[in-house]
Amino acid sequence: MQSAWQRFGVCSSCLKRQQNDLIKWQRRLIPGWIRSIYSETGKWERDYGLETRKKVEKWWLPRMKEQFCKTSETDKSRQKFYVLSMFPYPSGKLHMGHVRVYTISDTIARFQKMRGMQVINPMGWDAFGLPAENAAVEHGLHPANWTQSNIKHMREQLDALGLSFTWEREITTCLPEYYKWTQYLFIKLFEAGLVYQKEAMVNWDPVDQTVLANEQVDENGCSWRSGAKVEQKYLRQWFIKTTVYAKAMLDSLSDLPEWYGIKEMQANWIGDCVGCYLDFVLKVNGKETGEKLAAYTNTPEAIYGASHLYVLPDHRLLHANSSLKEVLQSEFIPGKDCLTSVTAVNLLTKQEVPIVISAKSAFENYIDTKIGIPSTNPEDAAVAQNLGLSFSEVIETLPDGLETLVNSGEFTGMTRQEALKALTQQAKNKGVGGDLTSDKLRDWLISRQRYWGTPIPIIHCQTCGTVPVPYEDLPVKLPNITTFTGKGASPLETVPEWMNCSCPRCKGTAKRETDTMDTFVDSSWYYLRYTDPHNSDRPFNKALADYWMPVDLYIGGKEHAVMHLYYARFLSHFCYDQKMTKHKEPFYKLLVQGLIKSQTYKLTTTSQYLKREEIDLTGTKPVHIKTKEKLQVTWEKMSKSKHNGIDPEELVEQYGIDTMRLYILFAAPPEQDILWDAKTDAVPGVRRWQSRLWSLVTKLIEARTSSTVPNPLLLNKKEKAEAKKIWEQKNLVVSEVTSYFTKDYLFNAAISRLMGLTNVLSQASQPLILHSAEFEDALATLCIMVAPMAPHIASELWKDQ
Repeated sequence: MQSAWQRFGVCSSCLKRQQNDLIKWQRRLIPGWIRSIYSETGKWERDYGLETRKKVEKWWLPRMKEQFCKTSETDKSRQKFYVLSMFPYPSGKLHMGHVRVYTISDTIARFQKMRGMQVINPMGWDAFGLPAENAAVEHGLHPANWTQSNIKHMREQLDALGLSFTWEREITTCLPEYYKWTQYLFIKLFEAGLVYQKEAMVNWDPVDQTVLANEQVDENGCSWRSGAKVEQKYLRQWFIKTTVYAKAMLDSLSDLPEWYGIKEMQANWIGDCVGCYLDFVLKVNGKETGEKLAAYTNTPEAIYGASHLYVLPDHRLLHANSSLKEVLQSEFIPGKDCLTSVTAVNLLTKQEVPIVISAKSAFENYIDTKIGIPSTNPEDAAVAQNLGLSFSEVIETLPDGLETLVNSGEFTGMTRQEALKALTQQAKNKGVGGDLTSDKLRDWLISRQRYWGTPIPIIHCQTCGTVPVPYEDLPVKLPNITTFTGKGASPLETVPEWMNCSCPRCKGTAKRETDTMDTFVDSSWYYLRYTDPHNSDRPFNKALADYWMPVDLYIGGKEHAVMHLYYARFLSHFCYDQKMTKHKEPFYKLLVQGLIKSQTYKLTTTSQYLKREEIDLTGTKPVHIKTKEKLQVTWEKMSKSKHNGIDPEELVEQYGIDTMRLYILFAAPPEQDILWDAKTDAVPGVRRWQSRLWSLVTKLIEARTSSTVPNPLLLNKKEKAEAKKIWEQKNLVVSEVTSYFTKDYLFNAAISRLMGLTNVLSQASQPLILHSAEFEDALATLCIMVAPMAPHIASELWKDQ
């Protein structure tokens, strides 16, 4: 393709003024095409009105899609850039939050591709979840049909926005070819001892009839999905031992760049990993009961000084299907520390201590069982003294202030730090705990008593116990269920021909697990599948994952910056330990975008949200048309229920794709909220800027098609000085905008600088437009820098210069 300066007819000596930053942008936007906009009329349109804008976008949309989304083999010799926006739940309709995050990722992908990088910007669907099953209950639609229909519609919407996704890598988590590998990873976790089942008091959503993780319950005790008041219930649940990786995940945060405060949120979520859980077996009257218990201490080095195990009154031992339930309940007196006849034997030290039921209703943070060690905790010392419990002093302070251990078996004489390291390592080696974690963190509850989720690949056999499904039998597919009530136990229990099976070990009668996995499991590894999405032999090829990972830039909402990010980091650390990848951390840079908010209007008397047609906006203050009541006006996240949403398709029809993109990028820095108001200067401002860009190219075309031949030597001294200023300004803008695109992602600042360069060029005299290589070069550079953000107009301007 001809370069801009070749097309403009500039002398070759002028090309030496190009700077390295500009070269990195790659002087190619789109390969050569036969245009229709210019050739339709036989002349260049002077004004960039709505009709011209629509023609330009209609022409370039399919051509850019073909260029950016075409299938290509991975070339590992080239430098890569992996930009990933969090994949959506296929609800059926895009909202402006989707448009914002995908516009940002698309802009970055185009920029990096123009720099010569090998780029992937994949898209997929987080397709399991309760809404599909609720649709089946309410409308009689099968979850699979409802989901696939929504995916089809949303993909059409994304295509209409001209987004440059690498569609060849599309994944859908509800398809067997994806969840086969989710099940594979679950079994890997199971084999590594990181999956277990236990009875636990869980958060029960009485509306959705499912278990919720603690993180899915809001501060008012309501479900984050249905809004129902959450109840407490004991069920046998599946857990993943994420706490085993707590210390490693906390420590590796320091290796990552600044995450706009999200690293601090991750660190706060994990907590100070100074203690650990240790395993105990329980006895009554000297006889083992078969019950095991894990208890936490934040001073494991002092474990030989333990006096008791402390449990809360709502502990599962007192309420669930425990063999100790009756004994413990009979010895429990509310409001008092109760010494019981149940004892616990430490599997590491073999010490035996009594179980004490606490007078407290809760311990600090989230633990429900802790080890009482009087030597390191005054409260434990008080409990031991009040109940007459014996214990050993295990900490000795030397004259120089150094603390060492005494009465601690083989760890006697060690400093506390040395003993901590040695004791926890020994516990890990013996498989009885020892992984450093905090008292804030719990293991990941993944059981869901619903149909539309990844089946847990476990078989329950009366002879062999809990048996994982053999790898060669994966995937365990969901059976076809035609009727959904949304009530009672898991729908999978209603399909006996699916549930009843043979044990893979003894071939005897057995039953499949009927719980399905939390959808966070599906999304905990999808970024790895994108690196090799069509692999039918394994989750992904290690060489491809090693090349593409880590994700160079991960973009998504702040609401996912704790749970999803934590689970994804955990799975990545696990895959690293399994030698499936060479990178521990999945994401290098993280960009958390703010919300798009719009005004809401609600009645102060009833808090009812009103539709726009119910509001009188003609006066100084909005009032309800029917009652004339003054309204409460606030900026809130766009929502259908609050009647303040904006349909992206309507915006595209009204303003065009490029205008919408530029508005989203210009209105605020990515991490800040956008207060959507099309009446403000932002939308008219970016529209005027596009017209000025078009006008600049019009001036150049008219000058270069005149009878005068361009000749830089015809410029006088003043005009040459003006040309030099344009050249200097252009170089400065290239440097600044490149920095905005690669470091801070301040697209609003980048657009502002490009508007400034546009103004400089608009003031150029006619001789400069006709003869100056600097003007021509600056205009070409301007079009190139506009391209990632407004690709349609930039491509047309570039082709017609």
